[in-house]
Amino acid sequence: MSVLAELSLFPVDKGESLSPYVTRMVRIIKNSGLDYTLHSMGTCLEGEWPEVMDVVDKCFQDLQQDCGRIYLTLKVDYRSGGSNRLTEKVESVHRQLGEQA
Repeated sequence: MSVLAELSLFPVDKGESLSPYVTRMVRIIKNSGLDYTLHSMGTCLEGEWPEVMDVVDKCFQDLQQDCGRIYLTLKVDYRSGGSNRLTEKVESVHRQLGEQA
């Protein structure tokens, strides 16, 4: 089983620059050992359902310690038997466009 999850999680009560909080979340994701891709509006992760949801929960619990209001969006794509979808989905589109990934 493969779950792709796009996560955006940040406090809304900590001012304009949120990169220190985003860095905390990315550190948790990185330390999880799951494959991930950071982009400008969130982070995509790939793994098994329990692993991915555990990382989401750890990120939320970390922010909850010192943030009074938290914004979270989570999109999940499950595919039975899939793997390496984090990069393969993007590469497939590039191939169809006749481009190098």
